[in-house]
Amino acid sequence: MKTIDSIPTSKIQRASKLVTTGAKIGVNYLKYYGDKITKTEDEAKSKLNENNAEDIYDGLKQLKGSALKVAQMLSMEKSILPQAYVEKFSLSQFSVPPLSPALVTKTFKKYFGKNPNEIYDKFDSVSVNAASIGQVHKAEKDGKKLAVKIQYPGVAESIASDLALVKPIAIKMFNIKGKDSDKYFKEVENKLVEETNYILEVEQSKAIVKACAHIPNLKFPNYYSDLSSDRIITMDWMNGVHLSEFYTENQEVANKLGQALWDFYMFQIHKLKKVHADPHPGNFLISPENDLIVIDFGCMKTIPNSFYVPYFELAKQENISDPVYFEQKLFELEILREDDSKEELDFFRAMFHEMLSLFTQPFQQEKFDFSDEVFFGKISDLGQKYAKSTELKNMNGNRGSKHFIYINRTFFGLYNLMHDLKAKNVVINNFNNL
Repeated sequence: MKTIDSIPTSKIQRASKLVTTGAKIGVNYLKYYGDKITKTEDEAKSKLNENNAEDIYDGLKQLKGSALKVAQMLSMEKSILPQAYVEKFSLSQFSVPPLSPALVTKTFKKYFGKNPNEIYDKFDSVSVNAASIGQVHKAEKDGKKLAVKIQYPGVAESIASDLALVKPIAIKMFNIKGKDSDKYFKEVENKLVEETNYILEVEQSKAIVKACAHIPNLKFPNYYSDLSSDRIITMDWMNGVHLSEFYTENQEVANKLGQALWDFYMFQIHKLKKVHADPHPGNFLISPENDLIVIDFGCMKTIPNSFYVPYFELAKQENISDPVYFEQKLFELEILREDDSKEELDFFRAMFHEMLSLFTQPFQQEKFDFSDEVFFGKISDLGQKYAKSTELKNMNGNRGSKHFIYINRTFFGLYNLMHDLKAKNVVINNFNNL
């Protein structure tokens, strides 16, 4: 794969890159209007989405950092974005051009004050995995095989300016209106700031490993504080296959992995009230022994009780079926607002009743089949229904607690991973027995 010798770090450089990308999108629309003359609307629109997704991703992957991280987050919203965007943006999970060896050495010296060969017995300057915020290298020290994650130059310093560039797109995409909409962007910004703080990540990693070590069929690397800094993390090298590349025809293995993944998330959410909020395939490996390995704890979301209680009250069928109680919880979760019109109250009450009735089905059963294509087909259809809703586009999309951003992201990602594994007979409340 081609390597990168430099990353745009100034606001002007990064904005210019997005302007160039915008110009390419303009050309794509001209092609689209031409295609409509010779092709069907569906064919022309499909080609437009494909071209736009490629140009946007190509621009973002050169910027890396927050802009690329947002693409990664959007790739998990399979029921919202067109397929072309999902496929392209999902590459940001673990298939991004890495830094060149020369830039790796320069970056290492800046962040650690030493060349990597002064710290490790062996260090491979060619990365084995490059993603949105950092890339991973193999190393050895005292006979141990290690993974060394290096943060890209300028990522931490450009978070606010990157989000300012992405903000207009997000506002349009999610139809956000109102003066208090900044709370959502501040939530994302704060989480991205945390993700670039590698000292915090090492602390969080050690804490979650200790808390979840007892969960069956789950493995974690050890983390080494003395070989880590605010921009570099050293951990054990873990042998395994990325979850997205894993395939098995053995249903018992799929069920075992699915149960481990589900238990890991339910234990965190219900017992720790703090959860690994980045459930994409690049953060999970399957070991040669078919155990699940979790390798990244940069994005952890604390769940306050004021959100946790009403959120999971609405996972119970009897509460969804009680109109008065249901509406009360929607107000507590800021889904319904005091300044809503009658039309908005009626629309969002009905919308969330339909969504929660479907999405909470796994919680209504003792065991659930995550290989069920009908269930996931309904989720996709519902997503498309509201993505195309002209009525919704006329409503104020600025609603819901800021905590929804990462909790919903967690559940969307978890459901997708469980479906990819084709896990069946998953015991939903097994975490209570751990």
